[in-house]
Amino acid sequence: MANPDAVFIGVDVGGTKVAAGLVNSAGEISHHTRVPMPANDSPGALAAVISAIDLVGKATDENHRRESLISAIGICAPGPLNPHTGVIVNPPNLPAWRNFPLAAEITKVYKLPVHIDNDGNAAALAEALWGAGRGYRNVFCTTIGTGIGTGIVCNRRIYHGRTGAAGEGGHTTIDYRGPRCGCGKLGCIEAHAAGPYIARRAAERIRAGERSVILDYAEGCPDRITSEMVGRAYLAGDPLAKQVLEQTAEYLTIWIGNIIDLLEPDVIIVGGGAGAMLQPFFQQIHNRLPTWCINSQCQEIPLVPAHYGADAGIAGGAALCEVTTSANL
Repeated sequence: MANPDAVFIGVDVGGTKVAAGLVNSAGEISHHTRVPMPANDSPGALAAVISAIDLVGKATDENHRRESLISAIGICAPGPLNPHTGVIVNPPNLPAWRNFPLAAEITKVYKLPVHIDNDGNAAALAEALWGAGRGYRNVFCTTIGTGIGTGIVCNRRIYHGRTGAAGEGGHTTIDYRGPRCGCGKLGCIEAHAAGPYIARRAAERIRAGERSVILDYAEGCPDRITSEMVGRAYLAGDPLAKQVLEQTAEYLTIWIGNIIDLLEPDVIIVGGGAGAMLQPFFQQIHNRLPTWCINSQCQEIPLVPAHYGADAGIAGGAALCEVTTSANL
């Protein structure tokens, strides 16, 4: 049972910024802050995390001294990492941290319990506790943005696998002859449906001579095309943008069909910037699932947008604290 008085600091560590906020046991966020992350400087990166936490603590001090109620700090960080030891192993977008004991370092400073997990797992847990997955037992959540992160939550617990490395659903291959992903594998769903690859497909077609308002948004330079421009063009009725997003939805349908055949979750939650852009295609994905899934009840599984948007990491960090606090009551 959750402690209704519990208050946590949720921290979202990224390659360019650290965001933090105060989160209560109902998943409500207040006192947001954001500081730059010097990704190539190990002492500077740690200082950025501490600075973000301090700013939230200062905000609580100025608002009825609620910092005295803070019971834990939860950090959503890029993987690979070890959620059991709190060690950041070797994240590509944080080269300064290699086998870095982030949980231990933060515990030294604040003398509070510190919980760490990767961004996909933490976001999934926040959605399961407080968001679009509330009320479901088995939750699969994906965040589609620059990459594709995923998390699996069963009965309010993240499925970590043997060593904590499970849940990398964005790096499952849907076409072994497909483009090479940033992870090194060929044809991952991330290399087909993440934001940069949506933009790349649009740019390739425009370079081949197809006309699109997307090129106007990019000021005539295909190299400047972003997935956001593709989404904007789709809303403006651009045929090429629609075709690119329809193709992306088909890739996601193949992938989600595999996820259902493997896990058969109670709900599938889609978040992230590109995930929100693809929301108009959820019905298409739902309708096409029987083509790519052997589960005869696949269309009974809801496909829903995430509740937490840009604050998914802050909420996710706090959710790591919430499940631990609830288990210890």
